Amino acid sequence: MKDLLKKLADAPGVSGFEDEIRDIMINELKDSVDHIEVDKLGNLIATRNGTANGKKIMLAAHMDEIGLMVRYIDKNGFIKFSKIGGINDQMLLNQEVSIHTSNGIFTGVIGSKPPHRMKEAERKKIVEYEDMFIDIGACDKEEAEKIVKLGDTITINQEFTELGTLYKGKALDNRIGCAVLIEVMRKAEGTATIYGVGTVQEEVGLKGAKTAAYKLNPDMALALDVTISGDHPGIKEEEAPSKIGKGPAIILADASGRGIITHPEIKELLISVADEEGIPYQLEVSDGGTTDATAIHLTREGIPTGVISPPTRYIHTPVSVVSMEDIENAAKLILAVLKRI
Repeated sequence: MKDLLKKLADAPGVSGFEDEIRDIMINELKDSVDHIEVDKLGNLIATRNGTANGKKIMLAAHMDEIGLMVRYIDKNGFIKFSKIGGINDQMLLNQEVSIHTSNGIFTGVIGSKPPHRMKEAERKKIVEYEDMFIDIGACDKEEAEKIVKLGDTITINQEFTELGTLYKGKALDNRIGCAVLIEVMRKAEGTATIYGVGTVQEEVGLKGAKTAAYKLNPDMALALDVTISGDHPGIKEEEAPSKIGKGPAIILADASGRGIITHPEIKELLISVADEEGIPYQLEVSDGGTTDATAIHLTREGIPTGVISPPTRYIHTPVSVVSMEDIENAAKLILAVLKRI
C-alpha cells in the first residue's frame, strides 16, 4: 500500500488532466477486474461482475488534485498563473514547481516582491497569488514561450516520504482514496457487481461523479476521500474531531448538510459492520467541504450514498500527512461491507 500510494501521490493530475493517474490505476487493476473503460469525460470505470441478481455498488475516488495553470507570460519571461481548485495563497509562495508541457516537464520557482522592498503595511499582509509569478530562468517572453504555453498545468514539487510513523506527500487528497479503491477492487468478494470509479474534476465541481453516477445508476455508492485531522495546534477539537491513527472517518453529514446527509441505511450498515469486525472508525459531522458523494446521491431518482475518509493533516497543501494504518482500515471496512451485501 505504501509503494502504491507513493506512485499515485508523486504523479501529476491537476483537475481536467488526470491521464497519468488514470494510467497508473488501469495498470494496477487490469488483472483484477472483468472490464475497464474510460468514459467521454475521462472517468475510469473498472467493473467486477457479481451474480445476475446482485446489487450494483459504485465506489468513487477522485483522481484529480488541486494545482495551477499558466495564464500569461510577461515581456521578461515571468509566468502569471491561475489556481485550479481550492488553494490558500500563502502556501504557494517560494515553492518549487513543475510545469507540464508538450515539450516535457520544466522546473520553476514561485516568487514575489521581496520583503526588503515592501512598506511596513505590505509586510503585514498575506501576498495574494495575483502578486506572485513563476520564474523559469527565461530571459524574455520569446524564450519562455519556446518552453511553456498558455494552459499548461503546474504542480508543486514535494515527494512522498516517511514522516516518523506517518507519511507525507502532495495530492494525498485524493490519491489516498485511489489507493483504497485499487486495494478493494483487487480483493473484493460477494454477490454484488462493483464499479470502481476514478472520477475526474472533483476539485472543481464534482463533475466526473455526476456523469459516472448517471451512467451506472447503482443501487448504492461509497465515496472514498479524506477528511481534516484536527489533532494539531491551531484547531479546536470541536471543529475537526477526527484524529490520525484512530481509524477512518464515517461521514454522517458534510458542508452543514448542504453536501450529503448520509442515508440512514448506509450509516447503519457501515457502523454495524465496523463494530462486528472490530475495525476502528470515527464518526464525523462536518461543517466544511464536501465530496463526490454530494453529486452521486442526487443522481436520477437518488442513490443511497456514504463516505469513508481517512483523517489527513494539512489537506489542500503539498505536505499532507496520513497514517497508513487508517488507509488500510478504510479498505478493510469497505471489503467487509461488500461481503455483507
